[in-house]
Amino acid sequence: MLRLVRRFHLTDNPRADILSGLTVALALVPEAIAFAFVAKVDPLVGLYAAFFVGFITSILGGRSGMISGATGAMAVAMVGLVTVYGAEYLFAAVFLTGLIQIGAGVFQLGKFIRLVPYPVMLGFVNGLAIVIFLAQLGQFKTPAVEGVEEAYTSEGSHSAIDVLFNGGWLTGNDMNLMLGLTLLTMLIIWAFPKVPKLGRLIPSSLVSILGVSFLVIGLDLDTKTVGDLASVAGGLPEFHIPMVPMTWETLYIILPVSVTLAAIGLIESLLTLTLIDEMTDTRGRTSQECVGQGLANTTCGLFGAMGGCAMIGQSMININSGGRGRLSGITAAVALLGFILFASTWIEMIPLAALTGLMMMVVISTFAWASLRIMHKIPKEDAFVIFLVTTVTIFHDLALAVFVGVIVSALVYAWKSANKVWVTVWHNKEDGNKVYKLHGPLFFGSISKFRDEIDPKNDTEDDIVIDFSRARVWDHSALEAIDALAVKYKEAGKTLHLVHLSRDCALLLNNAKDMVEINTIEDPHYGVLVDYSELAEQK
Repeated sequence: MLRLVRRFHLTDNPRADILSGLTVALALVPEAIAFAFVAKVDPLVGLYAAFFVGFITSILGGRSGMISGATGAMAVAMVGLVTVYGAEYLFAAVFLTGLIQIGAGVFQLGKFIRLVPYPVMLGFVNGLAIVIFLAQLGQFKTPAVEGVEEAYTSEGSHSAIDVLFNGGWLTGNDMNLMLGLTLLTMLIIWAFPKVPKLGRLIPSSLVSILGVSFLVIGLDLDTKTVGDLASVAGGLPEFHIPMVPMTWETLYIILPVSVTLAAIGLIESLLTLTLIDEMTDTRGRTSQECVGQGLANTTCGLFGAMGGCAMIGQSMININSGGRGRLSGITAAVALLGFILFASTWIEMIPLAALTGLMMMVVISTFAWASLRIMHKIPKEDAFVIFLVTTVTIFHDLALAVFVGVIVSALVYAWKSANKVWVTVWHNKEDGNKVYKLHGPLFFGSISKFRDEIDPKNDTEDDIVIDFSRARVWDHSALEAIDALAVKYKEAGKTLHLVHLSRDCALLLNNAKDMVEINTIEDPHYGVLVDYSELAEQK
């Protein structure tokens, strides 16, 4: 019972979490509307998704202080399905997405996010910071919605940098006013924390939004507002079973989309979780976060919402505003629903410049500036991975960028490891045999060097020993190489002894089984890193 209380502890600082949550809620409104347009669904579908995903993950997710909602990465993957089959198929796909994510949590697949190398994390952070920056440039266009939509193609892929080249920029006084208000917002966010006493009581982000909003309303300045995007007014979300045929054909249509959405949602959520872990020096629970995201998306599918995942921009706003507990995310979600039900008129009056300035400050705080300073100090392969992940995130999407980064990092590691294998050879005069002692990892990348170092045709001794006490057999390719070597020695009429192999390797060998000598020195078993926080709680 005590573990459950600790796991679902709401807050240590109610005032900071509530004020931070209100700030986040204001920033969620234009984002949810914009992503709804990207997915080609009604704005309320995006707003309801931000409420459900934000509320459920704040309560049941594995990371306090992290904000979830409708996201652009998932919205892009929805476009093709909505365009061809309609919104009802999207709701069915989102429901199935949630089930897949719950399954990932139940089987504890979230722990594999810890295999993502640090250079990939840096590329992820830098890429998303640049994407957030480019997305805000759409607010400097007219109309804003077109600026957002033109960054995405009808085929469902996008290049965030397209916003620089598709025209439609504001001109004259409109541009000057938008720039001025944006810079004023950024100045307030930077300066207000330096105000004695008061700077620590109220989040500077909230002060900037309210201050710029009152300035625009009081002076009756003609600038774009949230209401120019779409109406925020609506009622309570209603339970709605997706109106699609319950057939195998329907499953065939929605399953590929659901798998894609589940992968994108979990990758972005778990990487954001890892980033907040590092910022706050705490530890989130990956498996629980998978289940929380899954329950949120399943609920969205049953209430006509577009689903979502963790949002790095809003999460940074929350953390920088002092939000650390689950109460901050709950406050943001409830406040967002309150805006829809009761305060839409006021919310629609907020100038977009204030929210743009807020997101620009998020860009500055999110980008890993230190990565630029260390580029010449780290291995060139790691620098390349950082650049590659950042570039792919900007020109395509996050999920592909992470996959590419992990694959390239794995190949680099495999290549380096393959060059760390060597063999020492000596002749044992007492026993009259030749001994090969293998050093380093034996796997698919190093078996070629292993074969070159040991040549049965040129061995003059009849008794050969291969010692694996300083080696590690990693994969099936290595086992096949050992088996093939045993066959060659047998055909050459020589006796081969394989010593210090682990029991599991000996069991998997076919041709060399009779030549294996099990010694007390054995290879240890190396498993995937487990979630120690979850393991500790289970104990």
